[in-house]
Amino acid sequence: MNKTIRRASVFCLLLVLALLVRVTWVQAYQGQALADNEHNRRNLLGQYENPLGNIIVGGEAITGSVKTGGKDFAYKRTYADGPLYAPITGFSSQAFGTTMLEGVYKKVLNGSDDRLKTVMDLLLNKRASPGNVVTTIDKDVQKAAWDALQGKQGSAVAIDPKTGEILAMVNNPSFDPGRIAGANDKEAWEELSADNGKAMENVALRKPQAPGSTFKLVTLAAAIENGLVTDVDAPTGIPDPYTIPGTRTLLPSEAGSAACNGVSARVAMRLSCNNVFAELASKLGQDKMRAMAEKLGFNTNTEIPVTTRVPSKYPSAKMSVDQVAQTGIGQFDVQATPLQMAMVTAAIENDGKLVAPHSVSEVTDAGGSVLESFKNPKTQQAMNAKTASMLRDVMKTVATEGGGKPAQVSGAEVGGKTGTAQRGVKNNLPPLAWFTSYGKAKGKQIAVAVVIENSDTDRSEIGGGRLAAPVAQKMMQAWLKK
Repeated sequence: MNKTIRRASVFCLLLVLALLVRVTWVQAYQGQALADNEHNRRNLLGQYENPLGNIIVGGEAITGSVKTGGKDFAYKRTYADGPLYAPITGFSSQAFGTTMLEGVYKKVLNGSDDRLKTVMDLLLNKRASPGNVVTTIDKDVQKAAWDALQGKQGSAVAIDPKTGEILAMVNNPSFDPGRIAGANDKEAWEELSADNGKAMENVALRKPQAPGSTFKLVTLAAAIENGLVTDVDAPTGIPDPYTIPGTRTLLPSEAGSAACNGVSARVAMRLSCNNVFAELASKLGQDKMRAMAEKLGFNTNTEIPVTTRVPSKYPSAKMSVDQVAQTGIGQFDVQATPLQMAMVTAAIENDGKLVAPHSVSEVTDAGGSVLESFKNPKTQQAMNAKTASMLRDVMKTVATEGGGKPAQVSGAEVGGKTGTAQRGVKNNLPPLAWFTSYGKAKGKQIAVAVVIENSDTDRSEIGGGRLAAPVAQKMMQAWLKK
């Protein structure tokens, strides 16, 4: 054979071998990665080729699927009471992706999760029947929160302190995820995205804000745990008028200096005396304050699951003495979500034990077999049981004699804490109205946190007891009276 022809033949053979190696590599090793790639349109079409699995509340599906009549997407997602449950479900959109439970459990709900596959599915290489997500949400508590928030901009969360189950999570304003479920809902998406997407903002989980005086529960917990307060009825001797340490600035209390001068921790909590809690924080120092906050969930990026929540924040960067004092009353750079403040109250009600909050009880296949269970969540001792008992005792006084009176539930033990938090440049925005509380009766218990961001109330009348406590009362009543 001619030498040139032989060389050309060997070269062509090498090219064929290289091509075979490449094809084998792509099919055997990269095939699954390419199939799972988020930009693979076949995956998107496959998600909506059949009806999706459902998200369940109280034994009933709050989601569904409907035929589109189109070629590419045979089905699209539908929602029952979409705005009511949007903070839980999120959305499943053919054009804009998925969020919240729809996103966390996307593969279960569309049948692509390997745990769903039967032997026949594997043999035929077909998508399995979709599974379902069973939530911990109680429809009565959820509805009570929704109704009570009408006419107000804000959010509310309820937890069962013993189990960590999230019983309710409501935002107002909210949105109907069904409006953006299709492939051609650009106009609705742009409308919901207006004003920085406020309609779709999950205030309950993803918008930490100054908790104001509700954070005084954390301050008092730290003071008791560190021996700074041993008797909640003993006079603290902390003066009012009170000058913020390291400054010449007087720190006023709403009740006035005559009422807050030298008072006990119980009276200070009932009247929300800023002087007492600012001084306690100042004496404790940043490290002890932060340690207590972190035991209760601050500075922690926890998956609950719904989505990874935005951490509530107690400052880690070095603060001056006046800044530490301000954190004692829930100001300066302290930030918390309603979920976080509900966790604080849940730990207090549960003898100091903080059970990891979760919104899903089970994930099942189409036949009801359990794929995942959240019935044994992580629990940690955030504070001594005696500390928790002292805090509950103080909170009961707030609910029976203080600003928390509107939260009372007939036949139940209720404890609470009001809060009003300044915000904006030089307080140019209406203050936040907070309320957090626990309620228990006949073996049932609940912890609630509510924040009201805006309402038609005159600025001088904005307060946690007036605006947020009635929302908490409706939620606690819906649970405790079941």
